[in-house]
Amino acid sequence: MQGMLRDAKPDRFEDIIALVALYRPGPMDLIPDYIKRKHGQQKVEYPDPRIEPVLRETYGIMVYQEQVMQMAQMIGGYSLGGADLLRRAMGKKKPEEMAQHRQIFREGAQKNGLTEHKADEIYDLMERFAGYGFNKSHAAAYALLAYQTAWLKAYYPAEFMAANLSLSMDDTDKVKILYDDSLHNGLKILPPDINTGMYEFTPIADPNDQDQSVGIRTIRYGLGAVRGTGEGAIQIIVEARKAGPFKDLFDFCARVDRRQVNRRAIEALIRAGAFDSIATDAAKGLAHAYDARATLLASLSRAIEAAEQAEASVHQVSLFDAEDVAQAHAPEYVKELPFSEETLARRESGTGSMLNRAFI
Repeated sequence: MQGMLRDAKPDRFEDIIALVALYRPGPMDLIPDYIKRKHGQQKVEYPDPRIEPVLRETYGIMVYQEQVMQMAQMIGGYSLGGADLLRRAMGKKKPEEMAQHRQIFREGAQKNGLTEHKADEIYDLMERFAGYGFNKSHAAAYALLAYQTAWLKAYYPAEFMAANLSLSMDDTDKVKILYDDSLHNGLKILPPDINTGMYEFTPIADPNDQDQSVGIRTIRYGLGAVRGTGEGAIQIIVEARKAGPFKDLFDFCARVDRRQVNRRAIEALIRAGAFDSIATDAAKGLAHAYDARATLLASLSRAIEAAEQAEASVHQVSLFDAEDVAQAHAPEYVKELPFSEETLARRESGTGSMLNRAFI
């Protein structure tokens, strides 16, 4: 379809409507003629001069069901209701009905000064097109939607793609297609981040973008698109974050409602890289930032346990003792070896891109 539009070079809304109607099995064969006639490379001809107003916008080619009905009225003398019956008969291709309508059309055409031979010629042409003619009102609705979405994608690409990615979060295959399309169109997708990400994909103004004149070109990966989380858990995280950014894994576990944000969800976010930005302590001495994820996963039980102990003791110490107790029992990360290449390959099977890491 993109190739068809490049060849057609539509310069009016009517062209988009016609191309939508033609881009289907059957009428697709007429697309080359439509394009040639539009650009003056092929002569535009009409079966009868009187129907030029009906076929002028489609360069003499019958594209819509409404055009068949109008021709039946103008040439065959049909009423509007009768023309609709003719359209339906042609669409169903019932021989008995077609024979009856041919005779009716002949008689009406003869009253309008056409010979029987010419009437049959026009009727055969109408019959050929009516078999796959498309409803113009439907084509216009599709064309309007296509035009609006194309405009948004061209002038607000980050907002447009973020909305589409958010709508498709439950369909991994579709997210992958949209993700690749975003990169192909020059957008940048930042990995999920526990301190800045929202449930949905979010367009953001990235100060690192070189050309600020082209508008927003960056999208933050939606936390809700990480498999194993869920909208409820992410909303709890976003709400807890309003008090300030999470400092580390221990701070995170202490501040979120773990009845809503369970261990499985936290593990999924760690594997997806959502904690990479606050894993500096866990990453100390490690060769690669991603290696810190192994330490975070190994330390999760300790972080949950520390949060539970803090909750249990909150009523057992005075306000002035609480800070001293917290410092005396400050938990530390479990020392864990980085993921092996085999483990990373298994978890990032496919292209090994950030997208695949987000769906571990």
